Amino acid sequence: MWSQLAASLTDGLLLGFVYGVAAMGLTLIWGVMSVINLAHGPVIALGMFGTYLLFTHLGVNPYLAMVPVAGGGLIVGLVIYIIAVHRVINAPHLSSLLATFAVNMIIIGIGTAVFSTSPQNIDYSLGSVEVGILTFPASRVVGAFAAIVVTACLYLFLYFTRPGKAIRAVANNRMAAELMGIPSSRVLALSFGLGTMMAAVAGGLIATFFPFTILSGGPYELKSFVICVLGGLGHPLGALVGGLVLGGLEGLIPTFMPVSWVPVVEFGLFVLVLLVRPSGLFGAK
Repeated sequence: MWSQLAASLTDGLLLGFVYGVAAMGLTLIWGVMSVINLAHGPVIALGMFGTYLLFTHLGVNPYLAMVPVAGGGLIVGLVIYIIAVHRVINAPHLSSLLATFAVNMIIIGIGTAVFSTSPQNIDYSLGSVEVGILTFPASRVVGAFAAIVVTACLYLFLYFTRPGKAIRAVANNRMAAELMGIPSSRVLALSFGLGTMMAAVAGGLIATFFPFTILSGGPYELKSFVICVLGGLGHPLGALVGGLVLGGLEGLIPTFMPVSWVPVVEFGLFVLVLLVRPSGLFGAK
């Protein structure tokens, strides 16, 4: 019993690191420009298919494929921002919601036409890892490690590079940043691109765990919302911690009750956090 509980918790926590990366993309966009990106799920799905296509057609190792997938995610984000978000950035929140929802439907429609809705999977096994009495897939460990590396890179970029400091300045006070000569339009575009890049990388990592379709990003988008509220909107570190909490719950819940109760508990937690501590564990930024 205890060994099964420990194995389930460990597996959930490892998966939680990847959830955290997905949520970081969402919370970064909200924290900088106060836009709720409803195209987040389809971008996660694009990351899954990008990794899949590079692996199956070009023979690229799925973990090395994260580099071009990240670049592709950045470009997709810049395109989405320029076409759909830039003109409504100062409009009421409903305008940006509708704009990103339209992008959501466009990506899903094109993806369904190109890839269909048949499940795909990346047939790449790393075996298993044994630590004492625990045994879990090595892909989970590699995925968690990759998520930690991505998180560290984002932190270093935001705090120790000129563009990163510009992003933080715009997030704190866009008007003051513009008065100091920071081109806010470019910074906002970069921020949106970084958010979609994180989503694409998370999708690529998830694709090494589970089968997927073009519709698979939707559930992870909803999980990202729960994580962002749990950790604090606009707080990247909070997103990582929130991902670990949600992953841990997903690992533990099936050992006590049917799997169908997982989303019930997750969204029950979502409502509870909104009622008790709306700013999240780390406070909204």
